[in-house]
Amino acid sequence: MVVALQIKFVLILSLLALINADLRSTDSSLLEDATLDTFSIVRKYGYPCEIHRAYTEDKYILEMHRIPHSKDCADVAEPRPVVFLMHGLLSSSAEWVIMGPGKGLAYILSEAGYDVWMGNVRGNTYSRNHMTLNPSSSSFWKYSWHEIGYYDLPAMIDYVIKETRVPKIHYVGFSQGTTTFWVMASTRPEYNDKILSMQAMAPVAYVGNAKSPLVKAIAPFTNSLERLFKIMGTNEILPNGKVNELAGQAICLEEAMTQILCTNLLFLICGYNGEQLNSTMVPLIVGHTPAGASTRQIVHFGQLYNSKKFVQFDHGLISNKLKYGTFKPPAYDLHAIRAPIYLHYSDNDWLAAPQDVDRLSREIKTVVGKYRVPMAKFNHIDFVFAIDAKKLIYDRMINIMALFNK
Repeated sequence: MVVALQIKFVLILSLLALINADLRSTDSSLLEDATLDTFSIVRKYGYPCEIHRAYTEDKYILEMHRIPHSKDCADVAEPRPVVFLMHGLLSSSAEWVIMGPGKGLAYILSEAGYDVWMGNVRGNTYSRNHMTLNPSSSSFWKYSWHEIGYYDLPAMIDYVIKETRVPKIHYVGFSQGTTTFWVMASTRPEYNDKILSMQAMAPVAYVGNAKSPLVKAIAPFTNSLERLFKIMGTNEILPNGKVNELAGQAICLEEAMTQILCTNLLFLICGYNGEQLNSTMVPLIVGHTPAGASTRQIVHFGQLYNSKKFVQFDHGLISNKLKYGTFKPPAYDLHAIRAPIYLHYSDNDWLAAPQDVDRLSREIKTVVGKYRVPMAKFNHIDFVFAIDAKKLIYDRMINIMALFNK
C-alpha cells in the first residue's frame, strides 16, 4: 500500500514537471546545488570540506561535514574556536550551506574564524549505516530523538573534541537540534562541561502551544499512527529521494505555477512569512529536505503536544513499567543542565511558540539570555532560510559566542 501511494505521488509530480518544463529558467548552477551533497556544495564554492564519521555506543555510523577554515585563511597562528551545528527534524547538514556563501550559517561562522562541524543524526541522508543493522530492517528504526540526544550527540561531540584537541566547543542547534541537546545535557550531565555556549534557535522542548495546523491535525492520532505505521511496515518517514529531485528540478521552481504548493506546505507547518523566503532558493530547500527520520521521532513530538510535558517516549503502560520502572514516561530533568544557554525565538513560530519558550527558560537555570527576533512575521524555518537571517540572528549570535572565546 505504501509503495503504491509513493508511486502515485511520483507520477503526479512527474506530470506537474512536464507541465512546467517549458517554464524553466532558474539558474542552472542553483539547480545543480539541489542535487549535490553537502560536501560537494561546500567545495563547489571554494571552501575546504572534510567528511568524518563517528560511531555511537549502539553502533550507528554518523557522517559529519567539516569546514576547517575559511576560503582564504588556511594558515592561522592559533587554533580556531570550534562550533558544532545540529540540524532540525527531517533535515541534514545541508541546511547550513544550501543558502550559499554570505547567507548559510556554516559559511558565515567559517569567515568569522571558526572551525565548523556539521552533524547528521541517525537515519537521515548521510547517516544510514549501522555496524550490524540494515535500514531495510525495522530494528534499525527503533529510536526517537531521545536516542539521538543520548547516543548521537555525545558520539559526535567526543569525536570533534578528540580531533580538534580543544576542551570545549560551541553548540548551535535548530529546532530538534535543541531538543536533542536538552536530552543529552539532562541525561548525561557530564557533557555540560564540554560546551562553551549553547545557542538554541527556535528551541523545542515543550510544544503544548504549537499553532501549526498540521501538528494539531496529527497529534490526536499519535498513538494510532505508530500502530498504523507498524501494520504498514513503515519505519521511516519522508526520506530524501525521487520526490525531492522532481520537486527541486521542476515543481518548486520560481517560475513554475506549482511553486505555491511548495511554499504553502512550508508555511502550513512553520508559519507564514513570504517576504523572508527567497523563492529562487525553494528548489534547493526541497531538493535536500525532507532528509528522512524514524516514525518514532514524529510520534514522540506528538506525545509532547498531547501531554504538555517534556518527557521520554511513551511506550504504553506495561512497556513503560518494564523500561522505566513507572507506568508513565519520566520527565527530563532540565535542572541538570549547566551549560550557558542562549534562546533565540520569534513570535510567528508555529512550532516553538513564545509561551513554550518562556516555560523552557524558567526550567533551565543556566539560561543566560533570551532573544526575540524583532520581526513580527519571522517563522520557524526563517532561522535557517530567511533572507535577512544574518542581520536578524547570526551577527548577534556570533557576537555572543565571541565573549566565550577570550
